[in-house]
Amino acid sequence: MAEKFIERGLFASRWLMAPMYVGLVGALLVLMLKFLQGLVEFALHAVTASEAQTVLAILSLIDLTLAGNLLLIVIFSGYENFVSKIDVGDHEDQPDWKGKVDFAALKIKLIASIVAISGIHLLKIFMDIGKFTDRDIMWMTIIHVVFVVSGVLLALMDKIHGAHETQGALH
Repeated sequence: MAEKFIERGLFASRWLMAPMYVGLVGALLVLMLKFLQGLVEFALHAVTASEAQTVLAILSLIDLTLAGNLLLIVIFSGYENFVSKIDVGDHEDQPDWKGKVDFAALKIKLIASIVAISGIHLLKIFMDIGKFTDRDIMWMTIIHVVFVVSGVLLALMDKIHGAHETQGALH
């Protein structure tokens, strides 16, 4: 009796995560505001901006868009994996991956997004290299390489784990 009560309580505790996902929707709204602010600023200075400034502004908008995509992936897949299924019926606009991204796939998508965002930051630095010290550039490059290596290692671990599960199913 006590065990069943504890287990139901533990299972119900997953709903403690729901406000966190709603909070991430709020963060997505803030990110959208920053995107719009950057877009307006870019549009106001587009005529007088240099080619490098234009590319940097576009890279900043892409960076914010990738961060927004990352937030959506975390919101949708996190909620579905840890709280409850999102039931929108057969809505034609729901992402193909909704309901199919498990925790392992979520990790890979997260690290891939982080690597892409880090790569854009590094590209922005290289586009405006005069503003940074050699030490800054070295550390930013090292951090990016760490993200890349971490992503490769995560993918390798998932592949090894998947192969191990497949072998276990055969025996």
